[in-house]
Amino acid sequence: MVKLRLKRYGRKKQPSYRIVVMDSRNKRDGKAIEELGFYNPINNETRVDISKVLQRLAQGAQTTRTVQNILNKAQIIAKENN
Repeated sequence: MVKLRLKRYGRKKQPSYRIVVMDSRNKRDGKAIEELGFYNPINNETRVDISKVLQRLAQGAQTTRTVQNILNKAQIIAKENN
């Protein structure tokens, strides 16, 4: 299953994350299929390629909870009522 998830990079105690498309069986920092943006929790800075995200979601990619929350805050996708 292909998922939109976070890939960690940055220095110790100063994490930054890339929003990537990767197989759910890969390691967190494993090889990504495609990079869609990044998220910096320290500065609360987010950059996302909206067209690529929407394209991957249309192709059936799933999001992790954290990426779902980031995309909701950026108002890229609507919140789903469970």
